[in-house]
Amino acid sequence: PALVQTMPEDRALLHFTSGTTGRPKGAVHVHAAVIAHHVTGQFALDMHADDIFWCTADPGWVTGTSYGIIAPLTNGLTMIVDESEFDAARWYRILQEEKVTIWYTAPTAIRMLMKSEASVPPPAQHSLRFMASVGEPLNPDAVVWSNEKFGLPFHDNWWQTETGGIMIANFASMDVKPGSMGRPLPGVEAVIVNAPEDGGIELIDKPMAVGELALKTGWPSMFRGYLHEEERYQKHFRDGWYLTGDLAMQDADGYFWFVGRADDLIKSAGHLIGPFEVESALTEHSAVAEAAVIGLPDAVAGQAVKAFVALKSGFAPSEELRKDILGFARKRLGPAVAPKFLDFTDNLPKTRSGKVMRRLLKARELGLPEGDTSTLESAP
Repeated sequence: PALVQTMPEDRALLHFTSGTTGRPKGAVHVHAAVIAHHVTGQFALDMHADDIFWCTADPGWVTGTSYGIIAPLTNGLTMIVDESEFDAARWYRILQEEKVTIWYTAPTAIRMLMKSEASVPPPAQHSLRFMASVGEPLNPDAVVWSNEKFGLPFHDNWWQTETGGIMIANFASMDVKPGSMGRPLPGVEAVIVNAPEDGGIELIDKPMAVGELALKTGWPSMFRGYLHEEERYQKHFRDGWYLTGDLAMQDADGYFWFVGRADDLIKSAGHLIGPFEVESALTEHSAVAEAAVIGLPDAVAGQAVKAFVALKSGFAPSEELRKDILGFARKRLGPAVAPKFLDFTDNLPKTRSGKVMRRLLKARELGLPEGDTSTLESAP
């Protein structure tokens, strides 16, 4: 059959958001997005034609398509594909036997590798020259761990299903600040803003002030709409800026720091608390492998912070350990920000891409139907 001629603005891809805080949305992307996939593969992941590249993301997820297929393909890299479920020993064997030079994986997978370190230690020798992570913010202790075990830091980066490509990254040439998602790529203008619901937009130029992350519109992989939801799409744009819905900070050196989704922000006793800050502190405890934090209704404080913790192998739930972890968090964060409650769990609910489904945790705690998104989104 004859090939159909496509134009840059013709629809090419439909990716659904993860739905960690609300109903998934179908983000429409066009053929021009391949330009961003190609170039950001070079800028953010340091791709070269002679590299052996392994992206562990499922091909059905936006990262698995954009950076597991398109970016390495257009840059001429050799690609590794592994269909099986996560297994630390097999992953390390792949890294060694296939002589992988660039490894792109997820914070959840990194934390699982850290969790299994006692029984499956990282390889003493490897061919890696660049490692990066995506999907969720990367905890600072994971960067420290990778430096110790691989002699290389994981380079975190930031983007969304809606942006279609990496917008902010820790480049190979940059000093990595553990916990930071890096700096904007060339051609990307990112700022911190205050965007009240009644209109207008105000730039925030004070270092480390929390606000909404916004991007100047116009990059080639920017989504062109939400499937069948034009009004919802238009709400993301104001005065030439794309409002990401992510809260962040920018330091004096131009590095951006993730705070949390605006939908996830916990308001407790006059404090605005980003779950990631609390989760990062919890994972610094020697017994904690993973953590998730939500806000629950509280008659006095408005919301109370509750944590869910998965333990590393060799540790068992106990009241003594619960008190120790809560005390550890209070020392790190202060009593106003630290969790008031903590439950142990074997597994946190996650999407296929490894993101924690905080909305499911909240639904369970409030006794709401997990499948009833409208009920959940209207919950306190």
